[in-house]
Amino acid sequence: MTMMMPPVRYADLGPVRMACYEAGMPSARPPLILCHGFPETAFSWRHQIPALAAAGWHVIAIDQRGYGLTTSPPEVEAYDAEALCGDYEALLDHLGVGQAIFVGHDWGGAMVWQMAMRRPGRVAGVISLNTPFQKRAPADPIAIMRDRMGPDMYIVHFQKPGEADAMLADARRSLDYLFRLPPAGEGETRGYGERWRGEGPSIFPLAHEIAAHDPAADRREHFLTGEEFEVFVEAFERTGFTGGINWYRNITRNWETAAAYEHIIRQPSLMVLAEKDPWLSPSSAAGMDKIIPDLETVLVRDCGHWSQQERPEQINAIMLDWLDRRFPSAAA
Repeated sequence: MTMMMPPVRYADLGPVRMACYEAGMPSARPPLILCHGFPETAFSWRHQIPALAAAGWHVIAIDQRGYGLTTSPPEVEAYDAEALCGDYEALLDHLGVGQAIFVGHDWGGAMVWQMAMRRPGRVAGVISLNTPFQKRAPADPIAIMRDRMGPDMYIVHFQKPGEADAMLADARRSLDYLFRLPPAGEGETRGYGERWRGEGPSIFPLAHEIAAHDPAADRREHFLTGEEFEVFVEAFERTGFTGGINWYRNITRNWETAAAYEHIIRQPSLMVLAEKDPWLSPSSAAGMDKIIPDLETVLVRDCGHWSQQERPEQINAIMLDWLDRRFPSAAA
């Protein structure tokens, strides 16, 4: 990891000590805060950090609360949206900057939208990979998912304290199942939000699928090198998955507290969709333009969920094109 990432630095943010990986020099343009998803660490941005820094951007990739070398509080409620946005705000204070452009993937994508909504004055712009911003659900999202997709659908199953944590405890098996390219085939993948179990079994019973996973029989290809895979395995063998799963255990709380905020994103925003993401399909972003007035959307063909790692050069080009147009440097 030390050969692929900047040296780790720590920011004491009060409730947590955050691990940060920084490159590039501060400038008149806002810095970029790179926010990973589940189950990842800042290492998932290893291809973006040098490319963005070389293009003149000040870049800070973080291990989010509960991951990697950052503090993992024991309380479930310590991972709700208000706490996580508090981390981002405290990081900006630590850096001595008023605003940043927040870049997120998966859960990181969900939280950069929340940051733009809950702390709009601290957000200059948003880039989300794979994760759309959606209207507030009409009822508790966990209840909706339980009804539509069954009790073993992974987000519903994750609500049970300790159970999924134990089923994912073999980090090597869990990550081998997750970190694969989508099966070969044509066309856009349907995401979990578009599926209905009817009277059948739960869809996306992730923990059960991982428990039954036979790596030798899985014909899906890997996108990580052996060395890259071992970095993630070492990280999750040390921390376990509970910190990351606790983000899911606050979905109801986040839905409740979101009622106090206007569900409009007013900052310049870029949504990067992946054609073959089995969790967050491109069609899940329908209607975003109605709640994000200044939105650009790009679709990456033949790409699965782990977009910045699967298609790093393409993702870098998309991000830099948008950043340089929307936040030009004084020398441009």
